[in-house]
Amino acid sequence: MAPRPVERVLAAPAELTLDFRTAFRRAATEMLDALPEGSGRLIVDLAGTRHVDSAGLGTLMLVQRKAAERRQRVALRGASEELRFLLVLTKLDDLFDIDSGGG
Repeated sequence: MAPRPVERVLAAPAELTLDFRTAFRRAATEMLDALPEGSGRLIVDLAGTRHVDSAGLGTLMLVQRKAAERRQRVALRGASEELRFLLVLTKLDDLFDIDSGGG
């Protein structure tokens, strides 16, 4: 039986927008680099995120691309109904593990 992948949780800012994307991407990249290549999983906790604009969506895509390069997964936890709808609408929902629950 394979060991459970190592997971890290990153809380997204209240607004994942143009103003906050650089710091969020830097933090996500540092966490991905600290996870084992090939088995790590980054959980982005969006429970406290009220607004995601196109720059924030693009940032999530860049984080997912970085994870894919390292054969890791990105999960979105606590995404709002609006964000989940936006991910489906843009056909990006398959790129992420989507967990609507908290904790």
